[in-house]
Amino acid sequence: MDNAAFKALADPTRREILDLLRRGEMTAGALSERFDMTKPSMSHHFAVLKDADLITSRREGQQIWYGLNTTVVQDLMAWAMKLVGDGKRKGGK
Repeated sequence: MDNAAFKALADPTRREILDLLRRGEMTAGALSERFDMTKPSMSHHFAVLKDADLITSRREGQQIWYGLNTTVVQDLMAWAMKLVGDGKRKGGK
């Protein structure tokens, strides 16, 4: 697993951004309206999520649209499920 993904998921704001994006793509502006923080702070969160490959982005005119990269999220979930599953078998529960 890439440590960048875990770093990205460690922050509650970034987890909330991912939660909002699971409903579908949103513009940077629409996402930013949901949080009480500056544009540079939001840009930082978007950059961390993009570096971790957890979100995708595309420019449409002046707007940037963000979406959830479901492939990477599914990989993380598969890893977590394996970890939990292995723990149950080894513990004899």
